[in-house]
Amino acid sequence: MDLSIVIVNYNVKYFLEQALMSVLKASASIKAEIYVVDNNSVDGSVEMVRQKFPTIKVIENKDNKGFSKANNQAIILATGRYVLLLNPDTIVEEDTFEKVISFMDSHPDAGGLGVKMIDGKGNFLPESKRGLPTPSAAFYKIFGLAAIFPNSTLFGKYHLGYLDKDKIHEVEVLSGAFMMVRKDAFDKMGLLDEDFFMYGEDIDLSYRIIKAGYKNYYFPETRIIHYKGESTKKSSVNYVFVFYNAMIIFAKKHFSQKNAKLFTTLINLAIYLRASIAIFVRFIKMIFLPAIDFGLMYGGMFILKNYWQNNVKETAGTHYPHEFMIYVVPVYILIWLSSIYFSGGYDKPIRLSKIIRGIFSGTVFILVIYALLPESYRFSRALILLGTFWASVSIVSVRLFINLFRKNSFILDSNEKKRVMIVGEREEGKRVLSLLNIGDTQTNFIGFVKPDRKSGDYQDDAKNYIGTIDQLDELVMIYSIREIIFCAKDIPVQQIINKMSQINRAELEYKIAPPESLYIIGSNSVNNPGDLYVIDINAITKPVNRRNKKLFDILASFIALALFPVMVFLVKNPIGLLRNILLVLVGKRSWVGYIPETNKNSTATNGDKLPKIKPGIISPVDALKNFNQDAMTIEKLNVLYAKDYQVNNDLNIILKGFRQLGRNS
Repeated sequence: MDLSIVIVNYNVKYFLEQALMSVLKASASIKAEIYVVDNNSVDGSVEMVRQKFPTIKVIENKDNKGFSKANNQAIILATGRYVLLLNPDTIVEEDTFEKVISFMDSHPDAGGLGVKMIDGKGNFLPESKRGLPTPSAAFYKIFGLAAIFPNSTLFGKYHLGYLDKDKIHEVEVLSGAFMMVRKDAFDKMGLLDEDFFMYGEDIDLSYRIIKAGYKNYYFPETRIIHYKGESTKKSSVNYVFVFYNAMIIFAKKHFSQKNAKLFTTLINLAIYLRASIAIFVRFIKMIFLPAIDFGLMYGGMFILKNYWQNNVKETAGTHYPHEFMIYVVPVYILIWLSSIYFSGGYDKPIRLSKIIRGIFSGTVFILVIYALLPESYRFSRALILLGTFWASVSIVSVRLFINLFRKNSFILDSNEKKRVMIVGEREEGKRVLSLLNIGDTQTNFIGFVKPDRKSGDYQDDAKNYIGTIDQLDELVMIYSIREIIFCAKDIPVQQIINKMSQINRAELEYKIAPPESLYIIGSNSVNNPGDLYVIDINAITKPVNRRNKKLFDILASFIALALFPVMVFLVKNPIGLLRNILLVLVGKRSWVGYIPETNKNSTATNGDKLPKIKPGIISPVDALKNFNQDAMTIEKLNVLYAKDYQVNNDLNIILKGFRQLGRNS
C-alpha cells in the first residue's frame, strides 16, 4: 500500500463529500486506502459517506475525541508506506498524490511534507510553511510585528515569509490541513500527542519528526484548496484559549525550563490580550448599528420636541416635562429598535424593507399603549408620528452611507441579483443551474462557459455558451460577473485552481459543484464563508428562524393568557395550559417541537441527529388525523419540520391541535 489517507470530520458534511471526490480521483493511479474518522457529527456525515462512498473505511466515534486521538485511531490501522493527514475542507489536484509520493520516494531524509495551499478565492495561505513558535517568533506574531514585516528574516519567522512560496524548501512546521508523514517515522517517534485536543498537534508532530532525524519539506509543485475555518471560528474567544493553551503545552514539552517559562508568560499575556480584544470587537460589532440608530433617533426627537413645543404648541402654552426626554423618548426608541431587530432589520445582508417594517410595527405598538394610558401620560401623538418619520429617514440614510464603503462586511441587500456564470459542459451545467433555481437563490444567471475547445462541437453548439474557459478573465470583465461556479465533473481541479489564482478580482467569488451532489460549495475566508447553495435552505437552525420561533412562542403565550377564560372550556387540561404558558414564557418549552419517540429503545427516529430546539408542548403529529406512528414516518416528519421551518407551520399545528395545549410536560 502506497498511501493511507486519514480525514477527521466534525459536522462539515458538504465539504467532506467534495474532499472525498477529489481524493478518489487523485488516488486512482496509486494503491491507497481512505479512512474517515467522524467525531460524533450531527449533520449526517457518516450516513453520507456510507451511502456515496462504500469503499471508504469509516470510524464512527460516539463522542468528540479531538483531532489527535481521532487521527491516531486510523494511523494504528494504516498499512500505507505514507500516511496523509487531510482536513475535510480541502480539495486536492488530480496528480497531487503521485507527485508527493514521488518526492518522498526520492528524498529518503523526508519525514514529513506539506504543499502549497490556497483559500476559496485563490489566495495563497501563508500557513502552508511555518517556523517553530519560539519565544521570539511568538512575540513577533502576538504583537503584530510579523504582520507588519512578513518578509523579514527576523520578524517573519512564524510564516517564513522570506522564503519563496513557489520553491521547494526545508521547513520546521507543516500544516495539519495537509500533512504527509512517512509511516516509518510514526513507528520511530510515536503517534500524535493526545494532550493536544485541537490545534498545536501539527506543530508538535512536525518538531518530533525533526527530532527523530528526518526533515520536513514544503512542496509547492502541487496545490490544494483549503476552505480554512468552516468547522472552527478563529475569531472566537474559545479559539483564543484553545489555541494558545496548546502552545503552552508545546513549550512545556519541548523547551528548556527557562524558555518554557518565558514562553508561557508571553502566551498567558497573549491569551488575555487577544481574548479581551475578541470580546471587545464582538461587543462593538453587536452594538455598532443599534448605538448609531439610538443616537440619531434620540437627537432627532430632541430637535423635534423643541421645534414642536416652541413653534406649534407655543400658543397653547404646552411644555413637555423634563422626564419626557429622560424616560419616555428612550422607551419609544427601545421599542422601535426591538421591532427592527425582531423584523430582521439587523440581519445581514441588510434589507431596508425589514427596517421600515420594524419601525412601523413599533409605532403601532407604541400608539396602542399610548391609547391605554391615562390622559396625564399622553404627551404627544404627533411627536410619535414625527419620530417614526425621522427614524425611517435617518436609519435608512445611515445604511445607504455605510454601504458606499462596505466596511466590516456590511452589505446592503438590494434587488440586484448576483451575476453568475457556470463553467461546464451543457448537461452538467444545466443540472447545476437547476440547483440554483430550486434553491431560490438571489442570482442572475448569465450563461455557460465551455471548459475547452477540444470537443470539436463548440462552434456548432456556440449558441449555448458565452465563451470558453480560456476567455474567462475577459468574460468576467465584460459581463460584470460576481460569481463563477465550476462543474467538478467536467474540469480538473488543477485547472480550477489555475483559474482561481490567475483571475485576481477581490469582488469575485468562486464555487465548485461536485458531480451528483445537491451542494454547491464556496468559501472566501475564515470570517466570511460565503453562500452555501443547498436544497434544504430554510433550516430551523437559522438565527432568523430561531428568533421568529421564540417571538411566536411569546406572542402565542400572551394570546393564550388573554383568551384563557374561553379556552378553559376548549382545552382538555386548563390547569396544564396555565403551567405550559409559564414554561414557554421562561424559555423552558416551546409550543411546537419534534414528535417524541414512541419506542424509547428505538434509534430509528435519529433524534440525536436533529438540530437542538426546546421540547414542544405539541408536535406536527397533533395536526394530523389517523396518524400511523411508525418510527420511519416520525423521523421523516421531524426532519421535514427541522429543514423547512415556517412560522405558519407552528400556527397551523396549534390551530389544529389546540385541545392538547394543556398536555402534561
